[in-house]
This record gives sequence, structure tokens and C-alpha cells, in this order.
Amino acid sequence: MKDVNWVALVVFVLLFGFITWLGFVAARWRKGDLDLLSEWGLGGRRFGTVVSWFLIGGDLYTAYTFVAVPALAFGAGAIAFFAVPYTIIIYPLMFLAFPRLWRVAHKHQYITAGDFVKGRYGNRWLALAITVTGIVATMPYIALQLVGLQVVIGGLGISGAGLVADLPLIIAFVILAAFTYTSGLRAPAAIAIVKDTLIYLTAFVAVIVIPIQLGGFGHIFAAVPPAKVLLAAPTGNSTGVYGVYITLAVGSAMALFLYPHSMTGMMSASSAHAVRRNAALLPAYSLMLGLLALLGFFAIAIGVGDAKKFPEFAAGFTQYKANFAVPALFIHSFPSWFVGIAFAAIGIGALVPAAIMSIASANLYTRNIHREFFNPNPTDKEEAQIAKWVSLIVKFGALVFVLFVPTPYAINFQLLGGVWIIQTFPTVIMGLYTRWFNDWALLIGWATGTVVGTAMSAAVQFKPTWPLMLGGWTLPGYTAFYTVILNFAIAIVLTLVFNAVGAARRDQTAAADYRA
Repeated sequence: MKDVNWVALVVFVLLFGFITWLGFVAARWRKGDLDLLSEWGLGGRRFGTVVSWFLIGGDLYTAYTFVAVPALAFGAGAIAFFAVPYTIIIYPLMFLAFPRLWRVAHKHQYITAGDFVKGRYGNRWLALAITVTGIVATMPYIALQLVGLQVVIGGLGISGAGLVADLPLIIAFVILAAFTYTSGLRAPAAIAIVKDTLIYLTAFVAVIVIPIQLGGFGHIFAAVPPAKVLLAAPTGNSTGVYGVYITLAVGSAMALFLYPHSMTGMMSASSAHAVRRNAALLPAYSLMLGLLALLGFFAIAIGVGDAKKFPEFAAGFTQYKANFAVPALFIHSFPSWFVGIAFAAIGIGALVPAAIMSIASANLYTRNIHREFFNPNPTDKEEAQIAKWVSLIVKFGALVFVLFVPTPYAINFQLLGGVWIIQTFPTVIMGLYTRWFNDWALLIGWATGTVVGTAMSAAVQFKPTWPLMLGGWTLPGYTAFYTVILNFAIAIVLTLVFNAVGAARRDQTAAADYRA
């Protein structure tokens, strides 16, 4: 950690310089009037199947994913592989539901989930709840992209205290802020093509070269403790880690495409058919994610976390814990020039989703808070300008979050984000199929799920799971999964009550809007 890897650093800087240039010139790609929010924040809804595939993939598979999933496999073992089935479960939902969202959004010129909720239910307070949830759940997610970038910078040997340690991260933030402000969603769309190409290159090279170095997969799995290779079998009246695995997979799948950046990526597609085709093609990223998770086992087999065997990595593991497993693995296994490429892939993998997240949050604030409650009739240019400024504020907040909030706490807040964002599922996803639910019932269900989920998380020090006691059984599971069931139950019961008394019902959309 004390010696800078100059070859890797030069390669890293050159690739970063290239994507910085690409981010700025992207403003002229499929040129549109960037003083229109639909052009700046959605790329004019002109991204076809291929560009959408890179954009949505680059949006969902973030730098922190590439660092954290192998780190979880390195530290906790097989439980980390829940990330693979959950990314498979989500694509049938995307195939069925989100072309409907694209169609109705395109017809009514909706830009955000808040726009859809306001149009579908006619309730500005329900729309505000969905909007605030999206922004709050996204903020620590942006911060964690910068945490992933921090780990990579540390792996290059750039360390120290105070401004010296933080300067590379600040520079990356300034670059991100500048090209996002200038080019809008076109910048991360263009950069995502480079980022995903580098990530695929890194993943396939790693999964081929490192096993050869270690004598094959048989030697690798023999070196991994059995407790990490398989999930522990349940004992007594408990589903044990099996229940945790299943609920993490299902709950995470329910939450993933509700994040504002996911919806922004899909709404920027050129057609509902492009969304559907992407649902069929995106599982290729799940294959890559499975390969990346294996890197955690590779790191165990090499023993990079052993301070006696690899004292040069001790400082990195002390500072970044298991998150340093992948950088240490690459530094040990590859020549410096390829380390530079791999680290650039992860670093660029931080900028792409961070840019989309900040744009999505800015869209939400501009359309569903500023326009709804402060200035109902802005000009097109004023609306776009507000979004650009808000995107800067969001990124600045994430940077402050990383610099001044200890990383473990940032991770805890991100886990809470999943508990919060899943509470929008009944309103958004069910709203694509039915207007049966009462809007006030949905709002009360959302509030209950959010409050109870936050309290449950706080009670277990913000761990993602809760030991549910039911009928003499202990059912450990993902807090978000349990609370969204509570949310659904309240929304259904109260809808029956409100419908019985003849509550008013408003809907800007029609059934035909959801069909091709």
C-alpha cells in the first residue's frame, strides 16, 4: 500500500482520461436539445436494444457489486451467490411489467415513477412518497460507488491522510459532475459501452488465467473451507440460512428495478420492444456476476488475506476489510498493465451508475417535488436547468457521505435502501396491471412498511435479515421481503374498506395505454 504501482496507475489514468473525453463529446451523440428534461434526463428516449443493453447493464452491475459480491464470497462464502438467482428472477418481471411502464410513460410523457403514480392514482402525496423513497434510497447507493472507487485507488498504492488520500476521489467526483451536467444521460450511455467491455474482458481473463495458475478449479475448491462452499443445513425449528438465501434473492429481485436509476435506464429505451429484448439479453450479466463471485474463492485459495503470507496487503485489508480481496487478487495474479485495465474497469464501473443515479434523482426532484409543490409552470429550459443543478447537489452529498461517514455506516444505510425502495412495489408494479388498489390504502401500506422496516433494521444493528418468529418456528429472512408482505396486507385490507364506502377514484391513464 505504501508503493505506488506506476504502470497500473498510468494505464488507469489513460483509460479514465479517455472516458472523460467520451463523456463530454457524448453531448453531440444523437444530438438533441439538452435544455429539455426528456433529452438531458432520458436521452430523448432514443436508445435502441444494443445501447440500452449496455446502459441498463452498466446501471445495475456497479463498481460496488464487482467489489462487494466477491468480498462477500471471500468473507462469508456461498451465501454471496444469492446475487446470481436474484438477477435471474428479475428478468421475467422486467419482460412482463416494464414494457407496460414504457408504453404508458411514452404516451403521457412521464419521466419518473412519481409521474406515473401521480397520473395513475391522482394522489400527489402518494407520488411524493414514491419520489422521496427513490431519492433517499439512491443517495447512499451513489456513495457506495465512490467507496468502490476508493478501494481501487487504494489498490494502486495511493494512500495517506487528509486531503492527499481524498484528492483522487475528489478529482473523480469533479469529472463525474462535469460530464453529467454537460451531457446528461448520453454520457453514461456512451461510457457504459467501454465499461462493460472492460468488465467482461477482466472477468473472463481472471476466470481462465487464475485457475490455471492455481492448478485448476479442483485445487481452488479444495482450499476453500467446506463451511464456505455450501450453505449450512437448517437445524431445529428454523429455516436457517436457507430462508435467508431465498428471501434475499426474491426480495432483492423485487427491489432492483424499482430504484430510480433502473427505471431511468428503461424509460430511455426507444420502444417497449427494446425493453423486452433487453429482458431476454441481460441474463448474460448474470453469467458474468457468477464468474465475479468466484473471485472471492480464488482469493481464499491464494490466501491474500493472510498477513504473514502477504504482508504487503495487510494495510489494505485493515482499511477496506474483505472489500480489498479483489484488488489484492489482481495485484498478485496479473502484470501491472493488466491490473491497470482491471482497476479502470471497476473505477469506470463506479462512474456510470453514479451518473445515472444522480440524473434519476434529479429527474425525481424536478418533476415530482419542485414542479408539484414550488413552481408548477416552469419553462422547459428552467426545468432542465433545475435538474442539472440538483444532479450536482446529489453527487456532492454522496461525496460528503463517503468522506465524513465511516464506510461501515454507509453500507448499513445502503442496506436500508433496499428495505425502503421495495415498499414502492405494490404501488408501482401492481399499478401497471390494476387500478383496484385505493391510493390512500397504498400510502398507508407504504408508510407502515417503511417505518416497521426501518425499526426492524435498527433493532439488529442494520443487518439485512430479521429472525421472524412464527408458530414456534424461527424464519430468518430479508427484512425487506417481510415488510413488503406487511405493506401488501395493509393495502389490500384498507382498499376493501375504502372501496366499500365508495372512495373517489381518479386515473389519467386508460387500459389501452398499457398495450402495444
